[in-house]
Amino acid sequence: MKFTTFLDPEGKLCAGWVSGDGVVDMNLVSEGSLPGSIRELIEKFEEYEQIIQRYKNESPTYLKKDITRIAPLPNPSSFRDFVAFETHVKNATARSGDPMAQEWYEMPIFYFSNHHVMKGPDEQIPRPQQCVKLDYELEMACVIGKKGENIKADEAEDYIFGYTILNDWSARDFQAKEMKVHLGPAKGKDFATSIGPYLVTKEELVAYRQGDKFNLEMTATVNGKVLSRGNFKDIYYSFGQMIERASEGVTLFPGDIIGSGTVGFGCILELGTDIHRWLEPGDEVELEIRGLGQLRNKVV
Repeated sequence: MKFTTFLDPEGKLCAGWVSGDGVVDMNLVSEGSLPGSIRELIEKFEEYEQIIQRYKNESPTYLKKDITRIAPLPNPSSFRDFVAFETHVKNATARSGDPMAQEWYEMPIFYFSNHHVMKGPDEQIPRPQQCVKLDYELEMACVIGKKGENIKADEAEDYIFGYTILNDWSARDFQAKEMKVHLGPAKGKDFATSIGPYLVTKEELVAYRQGDKFNLEMTATVNGKVLSRGNFKDIYYSFGQMIERASEGVTLFPGDIIGSGTVGFGCILELGTDIHRWLEPGDEVELEIRGLGQLRNKVV
């Protein structure tokens, strides 16, 4: 299923799933038996799963053209973003003139980002004041579906609710200064993260699975021009390995987002400004991942 959060024609915040050319308002069609938010659905999914099966084939409540989609999980409980693609790390460090850190091969590395600034499909992304090096990052993310601590990589699949596209917007000029003092990124990532257009449940991606990874083509376009191409199967660390690292000695909760990090050549930093300038107001960025849809945003 493809779960979504949206504003109905009256502007009311609703949640449900995609059905043909429309969406089903799960709270409305179930007469209150299902919640009005994806976060609550995830937190009590075992309780709601049978009810969903009862209503999953309902006709659309609204057509897509009559609603406004927002981030499918607008209020995650936390957001950890990893750097799990070797090519991206090699390219980024080479651009900064630094050697590849050998510690990267010892464990999956992540940072915490601002989970209060999640943007959805077609939402505008304000370029931070004084930023002149704005970048996109082409990523995939999973959302944790149940509480767990010290989760092993080969058990992690049981803790994943679903997957989505993620754009880790980056103010590269801010980020470069912050990381010179070996801390961060902070304000370089603080202003916006896009996810969507849907939260896709695990069974939707079974056909693309290859071992502990997925054969999913990934592309990024700016103003209609393809700049980045990659495939999720090239990731070095699986989501299972990321979840094992993230849950070491701490509890993961339903609604936590785990980002994969950028696919190789999945941002302007890697491509170089001889290929494309930094993003400016008016630019439209669209990320696409096979099976997950398209996530489009405009910089303002």
